[in-house]
Amino acid sequence: MNQAQPHRADAASTATPPYLRLRQICLVARELAPVVDDLCAVFGVQVCHHDPEVGQFGLHNALMPFGHQFIEVVAPVQDGTTAGRYLERRGGDGGYMVILDSESLPRWRSHVAQVGVRVAAPLALGDYEGLQLHPRDTGGALLEINCTKDGASLDGPYWPAGPHWQRHVATGRVTGIAGAVLQASEPATLAQRWAGILQRPVEGGTQVPLDNARLQFVPDTDGRGEGLAAVVLQVRDAAAIRAAARARGLPEAEDRVTVGGVHFIFSPA
Repeated sequence: MNQAQPHRADAASTATPPYLRLRQICLVARELAPVVDDLCAVFGVQVCHHDPEVGQFGLHNALMPFGHQFIEVVAPVQDGTTAGRYLERRGGDGGYMVILDSESLPRWRSHVAQVGVRVAAPLALGDYEGLQLHPRDTGGALLEINCTKDGASLDGPYWPAGPHWQRHVATGRVTGIAGAVLQASEPATLAQRWAGILQRPVEGGTQVPLDNARLQFVPDTDGRGEGLAAVVLQVRDAAAIRAAARARGLPEAEDRVTVGGVHFIFSPA
């Protein structure tokens, strides 16, 4: 996506009540098509958009609606990319980014500066703006907060997913994303850090609530280091999901399947 242009004033957005929602999860893969094919087959979802703007980062991608939220997969198309280095560091395909949306960005620009978090990539294109925060300042995973004009309604515009994403929503098996699970050597410390950045409380020592989901922080037990380990899905047909995963030779258990190096944990819809 394009680097930020001079910030546009958006008087309409200031009238929208503040919100902070989990809108998108990004996975990173060495090869795009196999992971996207697995996600579509297992969860009964459809690709809604390929974003040409990620080409400037040496990537290609695909987005799929999971209800009114999204799973994105990115993969390098050239050497020397940040995503490629992340794949090497974590030993293969896995979780990459936690992407939140809000009603406007000025308050977040001011706040992240106050708490000592750098903006690694300011993003802007048309009615979309985003702040990708520096991973060395956040820990855990890449964290982005973005805003799309007139995007307060969950079925309204969301620029990263393209202009017609609503046509591709399929909820026979999955109706949404209920949370993300990040692993770290000191999960309580990481939870406190993210809570401070996101201006939310820590609940139960290792959970941070958002308006529509929950971030959980757990110990690193697989040796892959800090990162996005799992996604919690609101599921309508867990049996169909498990059967599809089994048919494709993917790991599956009573309460989860694994696709693209990420555990997808079931929560009732």
